[in-house]
Amino acid sequence: MLAGGSARRLGGADKPGVRIGGRPLLDRVLAACAGARTTVVVADPRPVPRAVTWAREDPPGGGPLAALDAGLRHTTAEHVVVLSADLPFLAGTAVRGLLAALPGSDADGVLFTDADGRDQPLVAAYRVRALRRGLAVLAAGPGGLTGLPLRRLTAGLRLARIADPVASFDCDTWDDIATARARIREHGHVLDEWISAVKDELGIDLDVDTGALLDLARDAAHGVARPAAPLTTFLVGYAAGRAGGDPQAVAEAARKATALALRWAEEAEETAGTAGTAGTADAPSGATGTDGAAPGATAPDAAPDAAPGTRPDAG
Repeated sequence: MLAGGSARRLGGADKPGVRIGGRPLLDRVLAACAGARTTVVVADPRPVPRAVTWAREDPPGGGPLAALDAGLRHTTAEHVVVLSADLPFLAGTAVRGLLAALPGSDADGVLFTDADGRDQPLVAAYRVRALRRGLAVLAAGPGGLTGLPLRRLTAGLRLARIADPVASFDCDTWDDIATARARIREHGHVLDEWISAVKDELGIDLDVDTGALLDLARDAAHGVARPAAPLTTFLVGYAAGRAGGDPQAVAEAARKATALALRWAEEAEETAGTAGTAGTADAPSGATGTDGAAPGATAPDAAPDAAPGTRPDAG
């Protein structure tokens, strides 16, 4: 992962540390490649949520090819994913898709293209042997790798392409950052983004059925009382933690709590259905209604065709 650029279009800001959805860009990209056997970050060390290997190009700031060469020195893998540290929407599924596409092709690398069809060589999987061969040729030239653009390397590689405008979206400008921050708050993304941010903040690596938990919260709110929703989901999490904390434990605790909330709702409906007849079936002889009329008498303002037991507000 190349994370040591100068970010000139951001006025020299610390781009890997810029927050999208409350998380630094670097942390978001690290989360997308959490399953990697080795993760090498080419940059000065900083606090990150998981263990990585730090590397630095020589000289520091020597450009993307020098940084790539520095990173490759820390891996013996046959295939490598090369990423920039400014990809707010990169997901683990996209990374796995790149790696899965490479072995079955005769290409030296598989990269994503953006919304405009442009190659994104820093969102790609490569054969390490092809990268090292190309870097060695370029390093033998005047000045070595320092200051050379990435296209000097990729121009000599056979590349396959996958269109993915979301995973390849990178934040080069403040407008890009504003766009990313707005997108994660859109209706279709905000819950997933929030759950990912909370898990990252709390150090939780657990995939659960969020739909089931939302259904539980709804049933608790409707069947019991609105404040029961957050309290119930908290208790489900606590119970699941005591039971081992895996997705199955969460699912089982949620199932039990949902069933209980539905039983409460059923009791409330039964009570509401019988409340209108309570105290009338066994009324003592001579008892009168609330308006003083004799039993069976029709109130003056009652609708003549009202069905027995119909509520006045029934639709």
